[in-house]
Amino acid sequence: MLIDANQALSNTEQNPIDELVRKVQQGDQRAFEQLYRKHERRVFGLCLRLLASPEYAEDVTQEVFVQLWHKIAQFQGQSQFSTWLHSVTSNIAISYLRKHKNWLQKVVSIEGCGMNEQSAQMCHGLNGLDKLIVRLPERARLVFVLHAVEGYRHEEIANMLGMAVGSSKSQYHRARQLLQEWYDNE
Repeated sequence: MLIDANQALSNTEQNPIDELVRKVQQGDQRAFEQLYRKHERRVFGLCLRLLASPEYAEDVTQEVFVQLWHKIAQFQGQSQFSTWLHSVTSNIAISYLRKHKNWLQKVVSIEGCGMNEQSAQMCHGLNGLDKLIVRLPERARLVFVLHAVEGYRHEEIANMLGMAVGSSKSQYHRARQLLQEWYDNE
């Protein structure tokens, strides 16, 4: 009987993030600010890994939270909020790359879409593997981050990036080889 009472208590307790989300869905701006503070660094980190540019990562992080304010009602609680937020972040970052890709290709060579080693070293807040990830060529970096860091399957990545599943696997393999080579040479 005591176990049932404890279970009933734990079932009525609400996750603080779920409570914040509920308040934001009702239009509470203070709750949104708290949600922002709790997730901004992780969203920025994901954007930086995907985009390999602190400036672009800042832009996309802002866009993620603008979209979050507008689309929070779509979150139904079928997954953890952080999982949903990271999916939204990945999609917005990939859309940003697609939108800006033609302009970026005119300015930067296709193979140089990652940061060079010196730029990566100057990036504040990056350490270890993150400094190597941002150096990867764009497609290899996207696939690596989505698969190894965010846990997407190659089928999902292929669909998100408009590539064949085999290409996703190949880019992941390429990223791992480059990262291993760079890591061994440090």
